[in-house]
Amino acid sequence: MTDFIHIHPEDNVAVALKPIPAGTVFLGVAAGQDIPQGHKMALRALAPGEQIVKYGFPIGHALQEIPAGAWVHTHNMATNLSGQLEYTYTPACVYPAPVPAPCFQGYRRKDGKVGIRNELWILPTVGCVNDVAKALAAENQDLLQGSVEGLYAFPHPFGCSQTGEDHARTRRLLAALARHPNAGGVLVLGLGCENLTHQQFLEELGPYDRNRIQFLTCQQVEDEMAAGRQMLTALAEYAGQFRREPIPASELIVGMKCGGSDGLSGVTANPTVGRFSDRLIAMGGSTVLTEVPEMFGAEGFLLNRCRNAAVFQKAVDMINGFKDYFLRQGEAVYENPSPGNKAGGITTLEDKSCGCVQKGGSAPIMDAIGYGCQVQSRGLNLLYGPGNDLVSSTALTAAGAHLILFTTGRGTPFGAPAPTLKIATNTPLAQKKSGWIDFNAGVVADGGCTLDQAAEQLMQLVLETASGQQTQAERKGYREISIFKGGVVL
Repeated sequence: MTDFIHIHPEDNVAVALKPIPAGTVFLGVAAGQDIPQGHKMALRALAPGEQIVKYGFPIGHALQEIPAGAWVHTHNMATNLSGQLEYTYTPACVYPAPVPAPCFQGYRRKDGKVGIRNELWILPTVGCVNDVAKALAAENQDLLQGSVEGLYAFPHPFGCSQTGEDHARTRRLLAALARHPNAGGVLVLGLGCENLTHQQFLEELGPYDRNRIQFLTCQQVEDEMAAGRQMLTALAEYAGQFRREPIPASELIVGMKCGGSDGLSGVTANPTVGRFSDRLIAMGGSTVLTEVPEMFGAEGFLLNRCRNAAVFQKAVDMINGFKDYFLRQGEAVYENPSPGNKAGGITTLEDKSCGCVQKGGSAPIMDAIGYGCQVQSRGLNLLYGPGNDLVSSTALTAAGAHLILFTTGRGTPFGAPAPTLKIATNTPLAQKKSGWIDFNAGVVADGGCTLDQAAEQLMQLVLETASGQQTQAERKGYREISIFKGGVVL
């Protein structure tokens, strides 16, 4: 295992791949002090105001003179970010050469869509019936027979006392989840007096299979538990008709997300996912990248890869629209990274973003879609959503992701409605939290394999997961949703 990595030839910092004692020499520069794993060391003297370059892009500027070999972090550098920016489109699209798509064992739905799970989902339209939804899920586990693999409730606090865009977001998100092909049957559970009305939900949902989706309004029945049991029984019988069959990987949609990042996220796990993304797209499949605030400062990696000027403008509007959302709330657009990110070696939002967008690989960006909207274009898609782990993972599921690749340097146990594979950036995390982590990309930093080899291994794990192998979160029953909110509560 080497001591440091110099990511890009133009970088004036190197990243420690393990805890580095003072005096360690790399590229002719001796560390002037201990450097924590994932943190940066100056490769030459830096003047006050000079740009700190990592990944080949500026990630901030020096606050003071920084000697060669010094630890570079929050004490001596700061962000360059402020508000909205103007962008110029200079197309730089390189389409991956097509390769044959292997098959996985999935479920072909009657509308032609593909699922990788055959579950029953209970979706409350309002938080008032959350406990009813949870009780129905708990008391009807005996319905899991044959090919029906799970019964889950997804409580949330919204669906009433919301107005404007918040109300629309809740409506869109829940309807999109109801359409998700991983659910063989869906029970939409309402109260009856919420402002997300049954009629509104139907209008948002559009045409649907009445055998696959059923509605229960609790105020309209004498015993909601008995009525729910009857509906879930019918849904289980319908879902039980489906069996796994060979389906090409070209039909997979994979979401990409990071959380609890550290200084190795952009060195190991995220670029591994990026190379996986390029491989899946070469097979004809699709990936989805979200966390718009963690694109701030890394636009140079993304925008010129938009397939045409129209998609470029949608992506620009997405990024500047999210900056405007921050500014309307009186928040600085650079109010990030988190304390855990900083402890792991990430100093500024640009530092975090340039590592975050490595998950997007190098393929062209085919579309930029809104929150609660679903993937329509095969290939790499950008999705409007925040950095928050639960909110953005829920949005990825609603966009149609069959499963989610979630990279982390600090560790997290949660699971989205879609199977959520946790990918460690470093081996100590993978060893310490083996009950959370599904894949260790830390072996790249350890010298155990290359990024390409890790991506091939990850591809195999994705195909096995799509064929029914459970994630660590699934084995524990960890499933939840969270809905994006920006406005008032009445």
